[in-house]
Amino acid sequence: MSVNAASAAPSSGRMSREERKVLAGTLVGTTIEWYDFFIYAQAAGLVLATLYFGPINDGPLGQVVSFATIGISFLFRPLGAVVAGHLGDRIGRKKMLVFTLVMMGISTALIGVVPTYAQIGVAGPILLIVLRIMQGFSAGGEWGGAALLSVEHAPVGKRGLFGAYPQIGVPVGMILATFVMYVLSTSLSEEDFLAWGWRIPFLVSVVLIIVGYFIRRSVAESPVFKEIQERKKESSAPLSQLFRYNSREVILSALIFIANNAAGYLVIAFFASYATGKPDAGGLGMDRPSVLLATTLGSFGWLIFTLYGGILSDRIGRVRTFQIGYAWVFLWSVPMFLLIDTTNIVLFAVAIFVLTIGLGLSYGPQSAMYAEMFPARVRYSGVSIGYALGAILGGAFAPTIAQALLNETGWSPSIGLYIMVLCVVSFVAVSMVKETKGNDLHVEGSPKQRSRH
Repeated sequence: MSVNAASAAPSSGRMSREERKVLAGTLVGTTIEWYDFFIYAQAAGLVLATLYFGPINDGPLGQVVSFATIGISFLFRPLGAVVAGHLGDRIGRKKMLVFTLVMMGISTALIGVVPTYAQIGVAGPILLIVLRIMQGFSAGGEWGGAALLSVEHAPVGKRGLFGAYPQIGVPVGMILATFVMYVLSTSLSEEDFLAWGWRIPFLVSVVLIIVGYFIRRSVAESPVFKEIQERKKESSAPLSQLFRYNSREVILSALIFIANNAAGYLVIAFFASYATGKPDAGGLGMDRPSVLLATTLGSFGWLIFTLYGGILSDRIGRVRTFQIGYAWVFLWSVPMFLLIDTTNIVLFAVAIFVLTIGLGLSYGPQSAMYAEMFPARVRYSGVSIGYALGAILGGAFAPTIAQALLNETGWSPSIGLYIMVLCVVSFVAVSMVKETKGNDLHVEGSPKQRSRH
């Protein structure tokens, strides 16, 4: 499919067969990738502290350490972003997407067979951390490739919509991971769940990876990357050019993401652990299956409003949509904890759902905005590294910080104050970006770019 064809979107709004394949490929692939990534976060909140951190597995300290293993993987996401971004700018978005998908699947499946601390001692948690690092490396390269493959295929006026598809893979992966944990929690006894049931979601990943692999293999390479291939001299040293000419964009893209990622990881990992934890360890003592089901249902808001956020950004702009989303999260950060602390399961679900309105509006436009912030020759590197750095500053240790704040203050709204501070940072950062909607995505000086002027 030519770039002109992609750019000149049919006014009727009908998508071509290739465009539908691209959207399906990015959605299915990111869903599987993030299911793999989030199933660990779910397990970290529910069982890993007990099974793998033996000497300190009693009380809140063991949970802090368990949550910290979520954050460790984020430290390796920039490395994955650098490697995948550099190669993605050279050999193509599609090849790197297939590679990261397979790597994520292998590491996830292996987590499902790691012996516990009681079985092999400290080697158990060490193996767990190594495999989590592999997940982080893979995730670092995943998002940028999926975002660019969708946005670079998109008609100019629908980049927000197309870019929202890899974004909704995150809440869909979250919903899938949480629902699987819910089914296992309700169908198995507590003893069986701890003994072997929690491993099933990790092993299931093998089947999902096979499906995702063949879907992604069928998607055509990004038309903008084909332009880069035609002008190879333009990308002779993309990574060095990125930091020489686009360091401001990398920093801003990282800061824009931190509040969304931190608040998102409360939904992904912290809320369920806090709600189901033992009261003597700082938890609320709520029923685990009910909490998981409420989290699953509440998270549908994340899916709906992420898609809407992409569509809205095509109408009113990326910056304005982000600003609305962050203002919403800022205002809701403390009230949601007051609802959660009632221990009423309906109010728990409402608290999550209302939060996801702001999460979606500050996540849906991200693919399109980031793609439009960087020139084609360094775009994969730029969006991947900015995203990965934002994830470290935001979500990497958000559950750990949340648990530590709860342990120290005994007042859950203190976590809301922490999220409010991050919202201010991200709001200011996105306000410093000149509106990107409609920016030219083609290779500088290419015939296709000149034809648009």
